[in-house]
Amino acid sequence: MGPSLMYLIIALFIGLFIIQFYFRVRVVKVYRRLIRNRVEFDSSHIFNSNKMKSEILPKYPQHSDDILKFVKEMRVSLTIASLFIVLIFAAGFILRMWYAE
Repeated sequence: MGPSLMYLIIALFIGLFIIQFYFRVRVVKVYRRLIRNRVEFDSSHIFNSNKMKSEILPKYPQHSDDILKFVKEMRVSLTIASLFIVLIFAAGFILRMWYAE
C-alpha cells in the first residue's frame, strides 16, 4: 500500500505543478496588462473583495474585467500552492511510515 500511495501523491504533485504553472502564466499576462495601464492596488484589495469593489473598481472602471480576472486567478494560484504544502506533508508522513518499519 505504501508504494502505490506514494505514486498517487507523486502523480497529484506533478498534476498540480502543471496546473500551477498554467495559472501562473495567466496571472503574469493579466498582471502585465494591469501594469501597462498603470492600475495600482495592494494585497489587501486582493483578499478583501468589498474593499476591492468600493475602492479600486470605481477608480479603474475600464479595467474592471482584468482586475477581477487577476484577483480570481491569484486566489486559485494560492489555493494550489496550499495544496502543494498539504501534498508535501502527506508524502513526508507516508515516507516516514514506510521507512519506520
